[in-house]
Amino acid sequence: MSIFSLITGRPGPSGFGSASTAEQVTEGIDASNLTAIVTGGASGIGLETVRVLALRKAHVIIAARNMEAANAAKQLILKDNETARVDVLKLDLSSMKSVRAFVDDFNALNVPLNILINNAGVMFCPFQLSKDGIEMQFATNYIGHFLLTNLLLEKMKNTARSTGIEGRIVNLSSIAHNYTYEHGIRFDQINDECGYHDKRAYGQSKLANILHANELARRFQEEGINITVNSVHPGLIMTPLMRYSELLMRVLRVFTFYLWKNIPQGASTTCYVALHPNLKGVTGKYYLDCNEMKPNEFARDTVLAKKLWDFSNKLVSSAAKP
Repeated sequence: MSIFSLITGRPGPSGFGSASTAEQVTEGIDASNLTAIVTGGASGIGLETVRVLALRKAHVIIAARNMEAANAAKQLILKDNETARVDVLKLDLSSMKSVRAFVDDFNALNVPLNILINNAGVMFCPFQLSKDGIEMQFATNYIGHFLLTNLLLEKMKNTARSTGIEGRIVNLSSIAHNYTYEHGIRFDQINDECGYHDKRAYGQSKLANILHANELARRFQEEGINITVNSVHPGLIMTPLMRYSELLMRVLRVFTFYLWKNIPQGASTTCYVALHPNLKGVTGKYYLDCNEMKPNEFARDTVLAKKLWDFSNKLVSSAAKP
């Protein structure tokens, strides 16, 4: 997509562009036989994603840290859509204990799982470690979703196998994956305060989201699993995600106002990749404005993706030890 397309909203090959909304890209789609989990579904583009999936009759589980906000989001959706099927479960992605508890709670619902949207995140936060001793942006944006996805894989595989319906996993990344550390991922210094840079750390976590999606897609293809995995950049949207940099973002927006989206537009690419029939069988791709884009060289590095996968498994295993 060119800058001209971004500014004007001119549709790309998919028929949609930066001006398309989540409702527009899912118009006419019946998702009544689908169950989806949306992390961070209590606010911003996560809430809009939940609303539109529910509007298309999917059963949606809001996975959120703030249960008060999540329940308020559910009531807001039900106010306009009385037949919406929305459930709320607690999930703090910065805590592996919470991730495991969420999966137990979800499995207790005894429902299938067709779609997993790894949407939640934090952005540009000051250096801090998670409860598991992992740098907070890497822990929340990537490792929490890595563990969550792994713990839900058998459920998704069984659902795809028993129903014959293709499963879909969507990782929310960002164009910020282009602005990361020198070697992409600081494997040997992932939790070091020395050299920490809030914006590069965010870019690192978003690069990890793409690498995760690509490696998982490769593994599914090798195994013949009927689940696709793709990553998306939702665009520039002013949401609660920017609470650590709100002033900076507001100043930036003054000079780049023509590149910013509203929330319905910001949720469009996620909903398109999660539901649209045109993406049947498409996997290991990166999308912007509902059209495939080429991510940077790091994100396309299969060796780096495999290294990150192995590193992540070891990190999760070491954190699980008493």
